Amino acid sequence: MPYSSFSLQDVVEQFSLTLEERIEIFTNVEPVKPSDFLMMTLDENVPLATAINSEKARGELIIFPVLLEVKRKRDYSISLFSGKEFNVDITKGLNGSPDFLISTSPEQYYIKAPVMVLVEAKNQDINSGLGQCASEMIAAQIFNQKYNQTLDTIYGCITTGILWKFLKLEQQKLYIDIYEIALRPIDHLLGIFMQILN
Repeated sequence: MPYSSFSLQDVVEQFSLTLEERIEIFTNVEPVKPSDFLMMTLDENVPLATAINSEKARGELIIFPVLLEVKRKRDYSISLFSGKEFNVDITKGLNGSPDFLISTSPEQYYIKAPVMVLVEAKNQDINSGLGQCASEMIAAQIFNQKYNQTLDTIYGCITTGILWKFLKLEQQKLYIDIYEIALRPIDHLLGIFMQILN
């Protein structure tokens, strides 16, 4: 089954994970000032995306501009993929196309390890994306190990564009942040992404 078929329970049971639900993953985040360009883009795009109210619109009009700002803030030293196939192990159901994927490699023509962050767009119900996002994080862990680029932590995020919920995978332990992070003030959200990538 592809990533989108996994429930959270499926992932926990199939990959023998321990689940930690009552944790705040990001406690000391230094805010990062957004560019005027991002603020202008969001001022124009957010009302349009919420009116259209589809995952595609939210992904293109809100989520991608935020992630592109992170790429700019990192001086283009990371790669950002949207809808790119990430078939890691079809026999385990770890196949499909994450909405967004960030690698700490600057290579942009293909996905290169280490993969660090996976972001899934959801129209309204963030919790419905927990299984899909967690399975993509497992895939990233396996992908990194295959290329000898093991990271201690893989991050995931499910977002409506307006609210962002983060997950963290460390070996066999999956953490789900108790809080959802709001798009505004965006300084906090950008600070989280910069903290992850630093």
